[in-house]
Amino acid sequence: MPTQPSGFEGGAGDLSSSRLILVSNRLPISIVGSGEDAQLVPSSGGLVTGLSGPHARRNGLWIGWPGDLSVFDERGRKAVDERLFAMRAVPVHIEAAEAKRFYEGFSNGVLWPLFHYLVDRVPPQPRGWDDYVRVNERFADAVVKHASGNDRIWIHDYQLMLLPGMLRERMPEARIGFFLHIPFPSSEVFRTLPWRERLLEGLLGADLIGFHTFAYQGHFTTSLLRILGIEPEVDRVHHHGRTIRLGVFPMGIDGDSFAKLGAEPDVLAEARAVRDASGGAKLLLGVDRLDYTKGLLRRMLAIERLLEREPEWRGKIRFVQLCVPSRESVDDYKSFRRELEQCVGRINGKYATLHGPPVHYLYRSVSQSELCALYRAADVMLVTPLRDGMNLVAKEFVATRTDGDGVLVLSEFAGAASEMGEAVLTNPYDVEVLASSISRALQMPETERRSRMAVLHERVRSRSVHDWVASFMAALDAETPSPNAIDVRACPVALADALEILGAAQDLVLLLDYDGTLVPFAPLPELAVPPASLRLLLAELATLPATSIHIVSGRPMAFLERHFSDLPLRLHAEHALWSRGPDETWSSELSVSDGWKERVRPIFEEYVARTPGSLLEEKTAGFAWHYRRAEPEFGVMQARELRVHLVQSLAQQPLEIMTGDKVLEVRLQGASKALAARALSAAITRRATIAAFGDDRTDEDLFAALPSGTLSFHIGDRPTRATHRLRGQEEVIWVLERLLAIRRRRHTD
Repeated sequence: MPTQPSGFEGGAGDLSSSRLILVSNRLPISIVGSGEDAQLVPSSGGLVTGLSGPHARRNGLWIGWPGDLSVFDERGRKAVDERLFAMRAVPVHIEAAEAKRFYEGFSNGVLWPLFHYLVDRVPPQPRGWDDYVRVNERFADAVVKHASGNDRIWIHDYQLMLLPGMLRERMPEARIGFFLHIPFPSSEVFRTLPWRERLLEGLLGADLIGFHTFAYQGHFTTSLLRILGIEPEVDRVHHHGRTIRLGVFPMGIDGDSFAKLGAEPDVLAEARAVRDASGGAKLLLGVDRLDYTKGLLRRMLAIERLLEREPEWRGKIRFVQLCVPSRESVDDYKSFRRELEQCVGRINGKYATLHGPPVHYLYRSVSQSELCALYRAADVMLVTPLRDGMNLVAKEFVATRTDGDGVLVLSEFAGAASEMGEAVLTNPYDVEVLASSISRALQMPETERRSRMAVLHERVRSRSVHDWVASFMAALDAETPSPNAIDVRACPVALADALEILGAAQDLVLLLDYDGTLVPFAPLPELAVPPASLRLLLAELATLPATSIHIVSGRPMAFLERHFSDLPLRLHAEHALWSRGPDETWSSELSVSDGWKERVRPIFEEYVARTPGSLLEEKTAGFAWHYRRAEPEFGVMQARELRVHLVQSLAQQPLEIMTGDKVLEVRLQGASKALAARALSAAITRRATIAAFGDDRTDEDLFAALPSGTLSFHIGDRPTRATHRLRGQEEVIWVLERLLAIRRRRHTD
């Protein structure tokens, strides 16, 4: 029986208590060999190092693909499963052909290049989406089978972007975290994906979404705005009645382990041997997986350019490039390797001296001690990816250099650049600039080298992978769900109960918002006219015995009068500033003045002029600036700027600034929909049952002002005071139609 991997102690433990459920594409255990001689070997890497402790302490499970088990018969596969589960590792079995389409075809053939901005490497006709969906569903099956409601579920990386949403549908109360280990691209790049909406909706199933840098988080929120029309707050998103937190958690390494290993006598001896073999030449080092995102070709071209334009370095530098094999069966990677090796051959043929070639190229894996020996031997470390989520090699190099020397040349497009500003930052796309950065690093004075390295070393040491895990888990644990309205689609019993109460009411009062509640939003306010079917529905409801209908809208008096004055409805315009009584006259509880409007109108007109697609709506006691047709990101930015401008300009004025759904309003202080509740208080009998429907922040004023026992329905995803939640305007119409049928039956029986 093989020795169990460190951090994966045996025993399933008490599976009924709260645990940490880790989910990744691959299990952190490799199965070597077949039959009874098969060995279960722990994987290496920062993620496994950081998570093995919490996995053990929190009685966790790690769910993932164990690799191709086709070499085992059915009995052998069952035995492997049992041994994995004994180490609290749950295998998700995927057939080899399906795994190839899911992993190589879609995950690494489509998502990987696109997320790294290499759109030209995405196939013209991407394949594998259906397999991606099926494999994510298989992972969902495994999680649902093994997780309980109070467990913490932490999903990792781009292969499983649909999984949070799938789990949310099947485990509504689960606490789910997701961390993306690669960059999230700009919205312009992400929008090229045919499945962009599905992937975003999948991620929004999580309670917490983590990124390496603020830039990646910003790209994600911009994509939400441009693709789904969701306006995130700084670090959170409101969606489907839930609040999803966004966080930046730069991943670290186990710096103490690298420092300790780098100081081992055997490692130091190997480092000296490497330096001796270089014959006194300056040693440059690159350590990368063989991948086209790592900037390897441009790095080679920069070395070639350096030797060409600064001939004094010929014979005086030695560049050791270690390429760890990666995705060797993928055609793109095979051709990339050939191209890279041809480039190495050309440079060595051109600039080799009697003492050896300038580039020493290694295509193989090395042990951790060999790697640390290379780090200790190097004068300059080159980490120059075209794009990288973080790049832990840069941090490993710094952690290993307890001697305080060495220079790190780092791509500004690596996530690590946001933390490691003391490195020599460079643009890997500009070969001339990269060559200059290498030259600068080679000539850097010792005092400057040591000064930069001291700061980098302390930062890497103080922000370890263990801190990364702890900060993410603390955020996930702290993310307690706020009280939410009952989502009637997810809880049909609650809807049935509400309809029964309203249907049986002796006196029923319905308060209905207009835009976004009775009708969908339109590009221009005047286009959102009520269809004939809605007018008929409202008329039939209002003519039922003991039933009164009030439309409480932000629309001006003229609009409501034009479309509803012929129906037996009570109308409340401009957020109930004006109410139309039974005598068909409009009145207001407030003293309405408009002398301030001339000061404010030029401000709004300026923003209309500078924000294409926006428009200004003037009311008797206010203005509404609509930006629904503006370019989404620019419209939000302008709305924020306009709000600040108005706050500064209207200080000490009896006015309020309100934000709604793609609209910003200035109105008289006190002119809120709470006025409708006060106006109705005298007319509503004690036996009356009230129901209010609304979709935006102005309706929250109404919900708050209504008496206890009122049934309130919020339409949409935002936090609300309402008792119930509906998903959209179509559901409002369905509820009103059902209510009409129930009350008709009651009055005819």
